[in-house]
Amino acid sequence: MNHPAAHPLLDLPPLTAERFASIEQGVADLLGTRHEVVVTQGEALLPLEGCIRSGARPGSTALNVVTGPYGNTFGNWLRDCGAAVVDLAVPFDTAVTADQVAEALAAHPETDFVSLVHAEAATGNTNPVAAIGEVVRAHGALFMLDAVASVGAEPLLPDEWGVDLCVIGAQKAMGGPAGVSAVSVSDRAWARFAANPAAPRRSYLSLLDWKERWIDGGRKALPHAPAQLEMLALEACLGRIAAEGLPAVLGRHAAAAAATRAGAAALGLAPYVGQAAEAAPVATTLRVPDAPLVVAKALTAAPSAPLAAAGPALARVNHYGPAAGLPAVTAALTALATALSLPPTPAVTAATAAWSAASAA
Repeated sequence: MNHPAAHPLLDLPPLTAERFASIEQGVADLLGTRHEVVVTQGEALLPLEGCIRSGARPGSTALNVVTGPYGNTFGNWLRDCGAAVVDLAVPFDTAVTADQVAEALAAHPETDFVSLVHAEAATGNTNPVAAIGEVVRAHGALFMLDAVASVGAEPLLPDEWGVDLCVIGAQKAMGGPAGVSAVSVSDRAWARFAANPAAPRRSYLSLLDWKERWIDGGRKALPHAPAQLEMLALEACLGRIAAEGLPAVLGRHAAAAAATRAGAAALGLAPYVGQAAEAAPVATTLRVPDAPLVVAKALTAAPSAPLAAAGPALARVNHYGPAAGLPAVTAALTALATALSLPPTPAVTAATAAWSAASAA
């Protein structure tokens, strides 16, 4: 019988505990955190649900900030855990303010858990986490942040901002796959988990299992066979960011957002998030009539353009990861112009000028 030919993605040496731990340390370095980091081998909904089911319980009161669709998901999980949930919802084309959070906490002084999404890739808004974190820290509640869309796209300082649970994923600005994610966990979050009899145990959702079987043992022996390809991809993402330099990566995303907004204005398209200061550098959502039809026509003309329909009258330019560059932005704008029967040159010219200005800043 013939032996199968060697394959670079299949015939790999086992991933050692030492290398797994070094990848976790790379995530900690990216976040600038001194807290323990757990790499979770699944899409970021895995650690997000794990954090909520570990930190919330009957008798808890949770302030759930809803600035996009994921806030609704978090609220459902919190209610499933038996927590009393206060939803602080704002229009999805804006950001929540620290004052609004402070008012909600003052109205519900028993609040002991706060959940927030940093940047909303679906809608293109971003929230002022530094100011919100100061308010939450003063109140004393545990603070969970979904930073999946913000990591690598805009400043993210979980320790400085008082974030107890900071969840990231590789699939947006980090430029990696969706199948790997991570969470940094503060000491008081670990204490909350340990004191919660309803926290997941002997479960894929259990962060406590990882702590007791991996972290507390000095990261000497992996508790199970790791998802090797995803771990290696995460390692590659970290290496690519380090090689470019995090400030340069953040600057590239900011320039892509500025270029997209400028180019869209030249096409007569208004951004969904009206205030640039509230717009996420990871994606720009535009008000486009008959957006699904327009985007379908645009993608027929340019299948690789980073475009998606975000609603009946919303189109989104996804300028993150490798697409956070002028060529990808101009390709998206050109495809939109073609679909709208508009000349693309004004949009490309405006985007190029805005890119140059932002890059020089």
